Amino acid sequence: MRADLHTHSSLSDGTDTPAELVTKAAAAGLDVVALTDHDTYAGLAEAERSAAAVGLGFVPGIEISCRYEGVSVHLLGYGARPHPVLDGELARARASRGDRLPAMLDRLAALDMPLTEAEVRRWVGDSPSPGRPHIADAMVARGYVGTRDEAFRDWLGEGRPAYVDRYAIDLPAAVGMVLAAGGAPVLAHPWARQSRLVLSAAVLTDLAAQGLVGIEVDHPDHDAATRAELRRLADALGLLPTGSSDYHGLGKTNNDLGCETTAPEVLAALRARIGQEGPC
Repeated sequence: MRADLHTHSSLSDGTDTPAELVTKAAAAGLDVVALTDHDTYAGLAEAERSAAAVGLGFVPGIEISCRYEGVSVHLLGYGARPHPVLDGELARARASRGDRLPAMLDRLAALDMPLTEAEVRRWVGDSPSPGRPHIADAMVARGYVGTRDEAFRDWLGEGRPAYVDRYAIDLPAAVGMVLAAGGAPVLAHPWARQSRLVLSAAVLTDLAAQGLVGIEVDHPDHDAATRAELRRLADALGLLPTGSSDYHGLGKTNNDLGCETTAPEVLAALRARIGQEGPC
């Protein structure tokens, strides 16, 4: 059974609608897919209906914007149900994306790359809030950069000239919120990019004691040595080692659907934690 447990739709920063994503997942030979849009559940109902229509297993999820010791980190929450505290924090995180848009556009203008809010919002589509990927799309359309990846690498990523910070949930608090909402918290790509600076083995040990359920081991941004060490840690801490593509459609390269998958026994254990039944 092939399961990809980390994907994004146009309701956050992917380029496929939830239904299109599910159709592509089935065409890619997946048996199970999870939708984990950033800080929103908005696409889950459409994705679940589409999965049922094509006979694809579906796991509801979310990717929560978090911060730990000043560094941006991400937490996947599978099977979380409506909960006032978590829902309120997610709404605050979504709103902060729009709040920083004028400041980021001011920085780009000072860098001789002017954009209007209308240009950016043209790329937002059905997403609940404008974000850096939509700014990147507007930059591509203007010819300032060739791809989203280039926009993030040179201008919009953390520490780059046009970056403006925004609100993110404290990581240990987010773990507790997902648990309170009946979900299973799993750290997304814990040793990729800036995350590795703060998510040490000792921190992972503490998070496991606080209820963390798993860590994303097999991810396109983890090399073989990183995966081996994370798998060893997961085994030692009793955490589920998941695998996922982090698919964004045309919004991210080298992240094709199903390029990384979660082992069937890990999928079964995760689904048991969130009360899902059945082979798919």
